[in-house]
Amino acid sequence: MCETCGCDADAAPRLTTLPPPHHGHGHGHGHGRVVPLGQKVLARNDDLAGRNRAWLAERGVLALNMMSSPGSGKTTLLERTVTELSPSRPASCGGTSPHTPRNRPFSVIEGDQETLLDARRLAAAGARTVQVNTGAGCHLDASMVAGALTALEPPEGSTVFIENVGNLVCPALFDLGERARVVLMSVTEGADKPLKYPHMFRGADVLLLNKIDLLPHVDFDVDACRDAARRVCPGLRVLPVSATRGDGLDTWYDWLADTE
Repeated sequence: MCETCGCDADAAPRLTTLPPPHHGHGHGHGHGRVVPLGQKVLARNDDLAGRNRAWLAERGVLALNMMSSPGSGKTTLLERTVTELSPSRPASCGGTSPHTPRNRPFSVIEGDQETLLDARRLAAAGARTVQVNTGAGCHLDASMVAGALTALEPPEGSTVFIENVGNLVCPALFDLGERARVVLMSVTEGADKPLKYPHMFRGADVLLLNKIDLLPHVDFDVDACRDAARRVCPGLRVLPVSATRGDGLDTWYDWLADTE
């Protein structure tokens, strides 16, 4: 769809399944033939996303589309979430909120252009993981997710985290069939980012403001960021967290439980 970012490249995405251990899109360029093509691709994607959503609903599977810039902390957040909320983990070992969804197994669809690096981390944490390598593509789409779900075979009543390719533009356009969209940004990014990338933040169901452990060391205004996000998406819930240190993660775990 896009003539510059490579999303319409001929190379097909590659799926790789990693079991846990035993323990071309529209950018509004205005070119006459680009916009209709973009509309056609998005319409086809939306149809496939609807099928994914129905497939997931029939099985009681909660699918969450995790989106952010590269390096905002999606993988670290998921790594800790899977580790602390694993049904096999003793309740005294983490995830102290009484609302945490301990009875739901976790699976991950990991989206990256190349490598299995993040997928291996999540598989080691205990999640059944399927890697989708998009090559030149800058986002996941509903067709990729459908193929990943077939390979993943998530159990009924489980949770599937879809970690999208790090990008604040293109992933916002593509419905994957998810129940909700989780957007992350970190305090090492500009507080005005929601205003610069409104489509991403407007579609968010929750915003996780990550790396708050770094606030003493960076010039970042949490209130200004919250206000910017709510200018784009009124009423958006903003959860300040630190995926590395653990600050605020109970609020994230509560949100997960409430979204089941």
